[in-house]
Amino acid sequence: MTLKDQITEDMKTAMRAKDAERLGTIRLLLAAIKQKEVDERTTLDDAAVIAVLDKLIKQRKDSIAAYDQAGRTDLADKERAEATVLHHYLPARLSAEAIAEAVQGIVQTLANELGRPLAAADMGKLMGAAKAELAGKADMGQVSAAVKAALSSR
Repeated sequence: MTLKDQITEDMKTAMRAKDAERLGTIRLLLAAIKQKEVDERTTLDDAAVIAVLDKLIKQRKDSIAAYDQAGRTDLADKERAEATVLHHYLPARLSAEAIAEAVQGIVQTLANELGRPLAAADMGKLMGAAKAELAGKADMGQVSAAVKAALSSR
């Protein structure tokens, strides 16, 4: 069963259980998936659905920070509840140590390909390679921090 099918089944379950908050969040997720499919004229695979999930969770984090800063705890709590539902569909994420280890491997590979040690100017190349390898497996914010740390230690 694909992730999209699982989300659809969970929507039906939420409907039967009359769980309005969960149902609203799942409908929002399915609408974002459908919009992406229409925009790209394709059917999304699990990796693309995870990318949509990551985007929605990042939006929730940004909203939570803004609402907390403005003192709107009611809206921040609503966003937190939505983020919790969305996190349920993400696969297990890599730990910070595993991310750092993977980034070091990518640094070695890129350095070997370029035939020289990596410099700060190579951050774009390194992030592109890291994103290709770690997308959906790790929080890209943590990956970015690990890349910066790897480049600064050289």
